[in-house]
Amino acid sequence: MSRKKSRNNLLSGIIVVMSIAVIAVWQFYLFVTFKNINGIVDVQGGIQHLWWAIGFGLLACTAAFLFFSVFLRYDRNDEMHITSPPPRRSLS
Repeated sequence: MSRKKSRNNLLSGIIVVMSIAVIAVWQFYLFVTFKNINGIVDVQGGIQHLWWAIGFGLLACTAAFLFFSVFLRYDRNDEMHITSPPPRRSLS
């Protein structure tokens, strides 16, 4: 893979993970600042925002894990395979 393509993939992966994390933070902010009809902060009313925040947070963590596991792996061509010689046959 060329360096330019690798950089583009790296940059796009970081942008995707950061976007998902920003959505999770935004949903949590909406949960914390949720107000009822009277304008009073109501923690119980914005429970959907909390669930969305948890979902997007888990999605961001999963995407980051998969992203780093793909881009930080060792080069497959540099693997060293250690094999032993075949067992000797007895002449009995």
